[in-house]
Amino acid sequence: MTSQPIFRFAPSPNGWLHLGHAYSALYTDRAAKAMGGTMLLRIEDIDTARRKPEFVAGIFEDLQWLGLSWPQPVWFQSQRFPAYGEAAEKLRKRGLLYPCFCSRSEISARANGTDPEGAPFYPGTCRHLTKEQVGQRLAAGERAQWRLRMDEALVAGPMKIHVFAAGMNEKQQHEWQIAANPARWGDVVLVRKDTPTSYHLSVVVDDAAQGVTHVTRGMDLEAATDIHVLLQELLGLPSPFYAHHDLILDEERQKLSKSKGSQSLRDLRAAGWTAGEVRRRLGFE
Repeated sequence: MTSQPIFRFAPSPNGWLHLGHAYSALYTDRAAKAMGGTMLLRIEDIDTARRKPEFVAGIFEDLQWLGLSWPQPVWFQSQRFPAYGEAAEKLRKRGLLYPCFCSRSEISARANGTDPEGAPFYPGTCRHLTKEQVGQRLAAGERAQWRLRMDEALVAGPMKIHVFAAGMNEKQQHEWQIAANPARWGDVVLVRKDTPTSYHLSVVVDDAAQGVTHVTRGMDLEAATDIHVLLQELLGLPSPFYAHHDLILDEERQKLSKSKGSQSLRDLRAAGWTAGEVRRRLGFE
């Protein structure tokens, strides 16, 4: 733990920022300032197929419009694939990763239940392939994603998540621990077919590399913390404190989403909204 708390706001440039992103950024900035810390900006663009330069520019424009600032340089995950590859290789050498050739439809057809995000729970089909079968399929050019052998990874023993409550000043900070339950994720994907990493692997590697001490993010990512503390244990990385805030919902009580076309900050700005109005609506003024 460093003497100065380090937070980060880490959006993905696959769409325009909306009120949910604004809330998370302002929440993180307020928590960092209350603790005398710093908020970093990180661009999580491992999905290079959906990443667009205009969305990257939009992130900077929207956050500056809200009155936020951050240290330079800004890290782009698309420039850090070698670091993620090294982390995956460490796990692979320990026998903790295995290639999976299953399609989504195959997994869905064989799944028994769902993971915390509601996706079909992987039934472990490719765990049982022999080295010869794996070698033949890889040599034939079949694309594979690499999954964590969860049962073997859990030999590391029970793990705790360090949690904190973000108050308005340093004296109001409260910290405690809760039990992690990564087993509920099953053999989670750590290296995707289309990119040499995954969200779980890249954020753990980067949080450690950037010295992040406190992570604030939405409740939709709370369950992912199970995987993150497990990877930190397996890779010998420090574990930050975590706080998960409420989500901003639409009129149908659903979370705002880029994929659903939720009204963006740039749309609100074009409609005459001021940054002050956004901040007041979200409870930051």
